[in-house]
Amino acid sequence: MVHPVAVAGFLVAILPLIATPGASLALLVQHVTGGGRRRALPVVLGTVTGLYVHAALAIAGLSALVMHSSVAFTVIKLVGAVYLIGLGLWTWRSATPREAAPARRRPRGTDSVYAQAFLANVLNPKAAAIYLTLVPQFVTPAHPLSGQILTLATAHALLITLWLTAWSFLLARASHLLHTPRFKRAATRATSAILITLGIRAAVT
Repeated sequence: MVHPVAVAGFLVAILPLIATPGASLALLVQHVTGGGRRRALPVVLGTVTGLYVHAALAIAGLSALVMHSSVAFTVIKLVGAVYLIGLGLWTWRSATPREAAPARRRPRGTDSVYAQAFLANVLNPKAAAIYLTLVPQFVTPAHPLSGQILTLATAHALLITLWLTAWSFLLARASHLLHTPRFKRAATRATSAILITLGIRAAVT
């Protein structure tokens, strides 16, 4: 069992990382803007699932293998970068106005939103690095690591859930803007720009 002080220290350490705009927040803005606050749920669930995947890999030692193999790490990083850039380009294309045929526009399925958020997190090597660089600082080797890592991952999941939920409420408060075509296009293109920038940054760093 992780000491409460260690959990609190871990949350303080990762808070700046969570607060830094990333793919999860970009996807949240895009989907809440397009479909309302309920669209935040699959984004949150996909992101949280990705965190548990990284935690499981850390427990199994697979993440350590990737981080210590420059080739494997580079492959994972490039795959994640390509995914983010591709998602950003697709998002930009989806911002093309189609006012002439509004009936043909369908809300994106929940499964698709969940998959986007999940892949954006799983394919981010920096998310894996949290469990390889920060987590070891807050666990006790004398106790089983699996339970400690899962406890920290759960605390991480709760914090990012609160963060994304707070953003979804803020976006919902601006509902009078969210339903204007101009704002939707601007938000979608801003989201795509963020995703492309994150992808390029992941590829070159």
